[in-house]
Amino acid sequence: MEVIMRRCAGLDIHKASVWACVLTLDDQDRSHKTIRKFGTTTHELRNLRKWLSAQGVTHVAAESTGVYWKPIWNVLEEGPFKLLLCNAHHLKQVPGRKTDARDCEWIAHLLRHGLLRGSFVPSRGLRELRDLTRLRVKTTGEKSAAANRLQKVLEDANVKLSSVASDVLGKSGRAMIEALIEGEDDPRKLAQLARKRLRAKLPQLRFALEGVVTEHHRFMLRLLYDQVLHAEAVLERLDERIAELTGSAADGANDRLAEDDQTLPLFPEPPPDADDADDKPPPDGGDSSPAAAPNTPPPLRGRSTSGAAGPPQEPRGAARPAPDGPGLFPAAVSLLCTVPGIGQRTAENVLAEIGDDMSRFPTSAHLASWAGVCPGNNRSAGKQTKRMGKTTKGNRYLKRALNQAAWGAIRVKASYYSAQYKRLSHRRGKKRAVVAVSHSILVTIWHMLSTGQVYKELGSDYFERINADRLTAYHQARLEKLGYDVSLSARDTEAA
Repeated sequence: MEVIMRRCAGLDIHKASVWACVLTLDDQDRSHKTIRKFGTTTHELRNLRKWLSAQGVTHVAAESTGVYWKPIWNVLEEGPFKLLLCNAHHLKQVPGRKTDARDCEWIAHLLRHGLLRGSFVPSRGLRELRDLTRLRVKTTGEKSAAANRLQKVLEDANVKLSSVASDVLGKSGRAMIEALIEGEDDPRKLAQLARKRLRAKLPQLRFALEGVVTEHHRFMLRLLYDQVLHAEAVLERLDERIAELTGSAADGANDRLAEDDQTLPLFPEPPPDADDADDKPPPDGGDSSPAAAPNTPPPLRGRSTSGAAGPPQEPRGAARPAPDGPGLFPAAVSLLCTVPGIGQRTAENVLAEIGDDMSRFPTSAHLASWAGVCPGNNRSAGKQTKRMGKTTKGNRYLKRALNQAAWGAIRVKASYYSAQYKRLSHRRGKKRAVVAVSHSILVTIWHMLSTGQVYKELGSDYFERINADRLTAYHQARLEKLGYDVSLSARDTEAA
């Protein structure tokens, strides 16, 4: 095979050691191999960086191994070479003896011949934001788990608070739980702690709060209630820190943009023909994007739209330095909040996973494939296999945020996403329809971040407008089948 890189290295990463193999070609095209072992302390990793630089290495490939690749990446990214983080699935060793030295040599051989593709590794600022948003997701799950356990303790004590109150951890429910923990067991006194609309159910509350609460129940309630309060305190601190990093306000992010034709200053100069990107309707189909042009994608940042040479662009997957200012992307958060189903928290979660620079994804299809919200492509002999309709693994945190946005978007009346969901759910099922809506939302996000345009609603009658002739013929045939003579004529809109 043709040698693409004359000086490259492959790294086999472990918790306590890193095996490095450097492959070089001299002037007579003779191959040389050097293998060394390093530790994973900061001092050893700096020695690895110096050694690779002294060898004249231009490209380094490493396997994504748990979280052990992160400290190595943080040290090596300051070196004079290009780093590639590769999916372990793409680096399967050929059959034979397997050792750490052979593994790093195999990675170097694949890199030398250009057979490796680097994964998307965001900048350091974006990686820090990812840690916060993902921790917020985990903490939210821990709070829900503690609340469910607390509810089980109440049921064990035969306190039927959830049968009367819709929210056990509301203001009234918390006051009653705190009173139970302090030793109050009189159902009448507990019921008097109800507030506002719950006071209309005082008779039901008196019966529901009459239980057998022991000292063990109070001990368990105190532990679980403290867990809930601690998780809420952690979530509040996370929200403040995330808002500080992104530059978004704490509240009211959905009300920042009023005009549909408003353009936000996401980049220094708007791309050419950006205003015309939304004039063309998307092609017919359930997975099309409301903001997508049918033929050519909108121009991307850092990419030339003509034959002339454009500004220098970063290599695909390269980390972009965080911009100076109050946050990473305050305008992008407000921009995404114009999409139905996306609030500030969802916008922060999405941007933490993909960033606001869409030049790293050549098209919206690349982004959808990376996120795992589109079907896989498995064909053999021109036929589709049974796995054709399955989505790929992708980024599970991004898929979670998109699914939450999709469930919210389909509940917006007279919207494109609601019409798309209804169009697909009756023949493909609710879950597949939601995945299709989440795919459309992601495609819309790609176009919005590429052009800086806010979301433009196509309306719930979009599919009827683009298929007007077929829909007319269908209903006419149905009426004729019922025994009616149907004669249709176009309405004179000018006279009306």
